Amino acid sequence: MKKIGVILGVVLVASLFVYATATVVKESVYVDYPKQMNFADEVVPYKIMDVQERLDREMVTNMNYHSNTTLVIKRANKVFPVIEPILKKNGVPDDFKYLAVIESSLVNAVSPAGARGVWQFMPATAKENGMEVNSYVDERYDLVKSTEAACAYLKEAYAKFGSWTLAAASYNGGMNGVSRRLEEQQVGDFYDLLLPEETSRYVFRILALKEIMQNSAKYGFAIPQEALYKEVPFKTIQVDSTINDLADFAKSQGINYKILKLHNPWLRDKSLPNKSGKMYELVIPTAGY
Repeated sequence: MKKIGVILGVVLVASLFVYATATVVKESVYVDYPKQMNFADEVVPYKIMDVQERLDREMVTNMNYHSNTTLVIKRANKVFPVIEPILKKNGVPDDFKYLAVIESSLVNAVSPAGARGVWQFMPATAKENGMEVNSYVDERYDLVKSTEAACAYLKEAYAKFGSWTLAAASYNGGMNGVSRRLEEQQVGDFYDLLLPEETSRYVFRILALKEIMQNSAKYGFAIPQEALYKEVPFKTIQVDSTINDLADFAKSQGINYKILKLHNPWLRDKSLPNKSGKMYELVIPTAGY
């Protein structure tokens, strides 16, 4: 009996410990967030009940998606300085950098449908926006060129809809798809529109990542500056002829094949045929390798 009593005591203490631990975690999950948000200076109508719930879903999800949210905050320190001046130059609101976050987590992702790069362009759309896409060169992986192409799309969408929020939604649902639903439902505002779930969540995911990344410490992501990812110093060189062997070319630049491909991910093969004499710019790191 004494032995049974000891075992029961241990179980009781353990259960109390587990309960206490779970209670602490549960209490720490909720963090209040502003109820008055905007996207590209367009106010989110928080008084609408379904808007409250949709925003809350994305805030709770991303506050608790610790691994991904931590990584995008760290990557943004390296990627945003490239994206931000391109958005500004093109007259596209700075908030659209968070669209890139939800599209790809700021890496050159590949979707099951075949979209690629930080901005997730499909091959046909990429070509329509002036990017080269073939087995040797895929400029969807070029952050500068793909950001320029994204700006071109978003400006066209804004000209069509007169709303940056609808332009953002159309990046996921397509301009024709959003236009058709606006007409069918006889509304003119994103927040009055019934959309398929992925597109319906899209703008709210952007809003959530914007809020969390701008106030990361408040939401439990207090990452020291030294832990953020940094761009290494580099130089650019211009090439207008064929490179038969990229490994040999890399060695001639004082780096290796891996470093060349990491910093020029748009190079998709082991060589760069160039019969047309097109001018390509290659990034050559000068430190950090």
